[in-house]
Amino acid sequence: MKKKFFNLLTVVSAGLMVAACSNPSKMIDAAEQVQKSCDPQVLEAKAEVIDARYTLTFPEKYFHKQAVLEVIPVLVYEGGEEIGASKWLQGESVTSNYTTIPQTGGSASQAVQFKYKEGMQSAHLDLRIKLHYKNKATDFPSPFKLADGTIITYKLVDTDGVPALAPNAYQQTYTETQEAKIKYLIQSATVRSSELSKADIKALKAFLEEANKNERKQITGTNIVAYASPDGPEQLNTKLSADRSKTAKSALDNATRKIKDKGAVNLSTISEDWDGFRELVAASTIQDKELILRVLSMYSDPVVREREIKNMSKVYQILADKVLPDLRRASLVANVTVQNYTDQELSSLVAQNNVEGLDVEALLYAATLVADNATKASLYQKAGEKFDDWRAYNNLAYVYLSDGKSADAKAALAKATAVNDIVKNNNGVIALREGRIDDAEKLFTEAKLPAATQNAAAIAILKGNYPDAVSKLASQNSFNAALANVLVQNYSKASDILKNVTTAKASYLKAVIAARNGNASQVTSALQDAYAKDASLKARAQKDIEFAKFPSSI
Repeated sequence: MKKKFFNLLTVVSAGLMVAACSNPSKMIDAAEQVQKSCDPQVLEAKAEVIDARYTLTFPEKYFHKQAVLEVIPVLVYEGGEEIGASKWLQGESVTSNYTTIPQTGGSASQAVQFKYKEGMQSAHLDLRIKLHYKNKATDFPSPFKLADGTIITYKLVDTDGVPALAPNAYQQTYTETQEAKIKYLIQSATVRSSELSKADIKALKAFLEEANKNERKQITGTNIVAYASPDGPEQLNTKLSADRSKTAKSALDNATRKIKDKGAVNLSTISEDWDGFRELVAASTIQDKELILRVLSMYSDPVVREREIKNMSKVYQILADKVLPDLRRASLVANVTVQNYTDQELSSLVAQNNVEGLDVEALLYAATLVADNATKASLYQKAGEKFDDWRAYNNLAYVYLSDGKSADAKAALAKATAVNDIVKNNNGVIALREGRIDDAEKLFTEAKLPAATQNAAAIAILKGNYPDAVSKLASQNSFNAALANVLVQNYSKASDILKNVTTAKASYLKAVIAARNGNASQVTSALQDAYAKDASLKARAQKDIEFAKFPSSI
């Protein structure tokens, strides 16, 4: 009895297939016999595009020899639908240039692509089929549903960008120097009174006197280096330079006798100043200076050098008049250590709004000592207006970016006219926030900064280059670093990173990881934590296909 029933069922099935072959409309009736598949089964957006590939497999004797099917992909979503490019399939007797499905059965595949639009996170992909036969078109009553979706997890990417702060050169202590020179006549160590009345000697004396009176300054000493010109016997020049160091010290002691604490005076000598000679010749307009310099490079023996130069009698006379007198000298360099404002003093000056006397470095540094951005902005604004320093305007833009004031940041950065990596990075941050992705990417690529690399990684995520983003963020414990690892399905690494990130989106991403791992309880706890930090995330979660299997957790 069972065998007879089975045989009868086989005959009926075969009859249906024959009927489908003999009557094209029967293809509609037997639509459920067509196998449908889609890769991926859950749609996913990547770089603002949804890509998928569907395959239709037709059984033997299904496709009428003279029939044509028009396959129309349609993405149905909240707010509308998008129709993709049709694929045409034909029976084996049709002479059009479509994909042929023979009587023996066959398959047809087609890639489809849709530009992502808001609302497509709740969508499904249908295939609407239209049968064409003898100038008549008949719609299949029900579309083939292929896939649900869309996954838009990459859109969680943080696009605020990482601005860069320009450094200051503020020093708690620093050294100031003042130099003066005493010139001597040939083969003389006597300090002439005319030398002591020169402006640089007076400036040196005033420099030491002011330092002696200033409680923030301490004279650490004066270095005296005495020289002899490289003409004449070396033994004479050695003694001459030593004598000049002593007379220079005596002159200094006499000029500064009223200064009580003026530090040590250190004496040194250079008996024959060939280096100074070379520099003066190189900087001169002497006609034969290249010949002189060649002699210096050819001979290291000072006696030979002097002889060869003196042999050029005409040139030597010019040297004796224009170069050698400047080498018969003593250089006096006074050193003063300055104790700058302490952090506490700077903070007090800022609190009292008494910063007019601060230089640009002190203003830039003081801004780093205060917590509120309004005061920071005020200090950077003052530094920019008073000193026209690009760092001040850059850092003002940094503060505005931190406060989400992109327009103000853009205006401030326009005044930072310097072209460097820091300014490029911050202009890139503004471009990123304005949605000018290609402009931002170009600027981040040019700016060789760690911050620029992080920012470039955000663009890599936006453009669907997830492995590149992972590489760029390999050393970072940031939300984007975790997201990039989720997008390449490295959930263990992402979870480790998220241990150091406590934002609302970080909790939400933890829920995504838990959902992909099938852990319902962790989905619930992570989402609740995310909602507590940012209630708006609940609306996203309710439409997020990531949590489709966990409706009770939402």
